[in-house]
Amino acid sequence: MKQTAISAWVHALPLPALFISQNRMIVSYNKAAKSIFNEGLEGRNYTNTLRQPTAVDAIETSLIQKCEQNTRIQINTDSGDATFDVHVAHIAQDTPGVLVTMIDRSEGEKTTQVHRDFVANVSHELKTPLTAVAGFIETLQGPAKNDENAHERFLEMMAEETGRMNRLVSDLLSLSRVESQERQRPQQKIALDQLLSTTVTHVAPLAAKHRADIQLEMSAELPVVLGQGDQLRQVFSNLIDNAIRYGGQGVKITIEATVVAHDPRLRCRAIKIAVRDAGPGFDPIHIPRLTERFYRIDGHRSREKGGTGLGLAITKHIIARHQGRLEIKSVPAQGSEFTVIIPTA
Repeated sequence: MKQTAISAWVHALPLPALFISQNRMIVSYNKAAKSIFNEGLEGRNYTNTLRQPTAVDAIETSLIQKCEQNTRIQINTDSGDATFDVHVAHIAQDTPGVLVTMIDRSEGEKTTQVHRDFVANVSHELKTPLTAVAGFIETLQGPAKNDENAHERFLEMMAEETGRMNRLVSDLLSLSRVESQERQRPQQKIALDQLLSTTVTHVAPLAAKHRADIQLEMSAELPVVLGQGDQLRQVFSNLIDNAIRYGGQGVKITIEATVVAHDPRLRCRAIKIAVRDAGPGFDPIHIPRLTERFYRIDGHRSREKGGTGLGLAITKHIIARHQGRLEIKSVPAQGSEFTVIIPTA
């Protein structure tokens, strides 16, 4: 195969590809490879480009033994570390050498790591209350076997820990259900004014416990949205619940629902529901990660408040299912604002 033909075949490949001659020089490479290694590779020794030992070993073995080789490498690109499966095939034609093709496996690796982290987080979240309950049982069966006061105290703590596990399992099931439905946009027409009023009534006992002042402000005759009532109620319950629990005693919370004639990002008419609190707020550095599963600004405080670390992750997926978006703003000592923007029907 002549060099011009080699170049034509390499450029026709949809994968990053390089052809390396028997004298170890790069003869040709395509646009996809250029996006990884930049320009000016032709005529250079391949070891100056593919510096990973496993890749060099695979290419050398293929050149010498005239066989196929496979390996996996990591390359630092402009967007971060990327993982590639590398296939090396020997070609014995007019210009003998090896064809190196690469398949990007970065997304698969990231997904696998996310799953590993998720399992580790769930295990950790369940292990803590399980260990506590096991300790209480051991104490009640041993040193405190005949201590009625200890019985009452430990049973109360056991109830708290089992309640924590129950909330975690419930949120995990809810998250799994929402993720499986994320691409199925609901078609039920929902009146948000009624839904918001019902939600505020539902959280009234918690608000009274924390002496929170909730003000609901809505534009007259809010248009309906396409959605699932239970899921949208869960979104606003989560946001209001967080404002109450983390806003501090006597916090003022404002829920404002307005109509947006044209949202530039959704490119349609929408309803904007902002949940604002005048609480302690938090550093905006946390905002990009707040909707990650199990991410907490203050893990100890969150667990004390009964949080599972999944509420905002569930909220994000529900809003995505409704083709809306979530905006978060916060200033330390000045409060926080969580805004849900949903297209109208």
